[in-house]
Amino acid sequence: MKETTVDRIERLLALLLLQNMKGATQAEKAVQLSIAGFTTVEVADMLDTKPAVVRQYLYLKRKKGN
Repeated sequence: MKETTVDRIERLLALLLLQNMKGATQAEKAVQLSIAGFTTVEVADMLDTKPAVVRQYLYLKRKKGN
């Protein structure tokens, strides 16, 4: 499948976000990627984890309220 310009921009955005978050926890990275508009499946792929783990991170963040 041919990569579109939008797909490439999304990958570059994810790379930049992750690069700027060196030293951050996986949960913090998941929250920031989610805020940037990535789905839980996409975030899970980027962080090499399962979507359920990402959903749990997002749930805990909403519950905490920050």
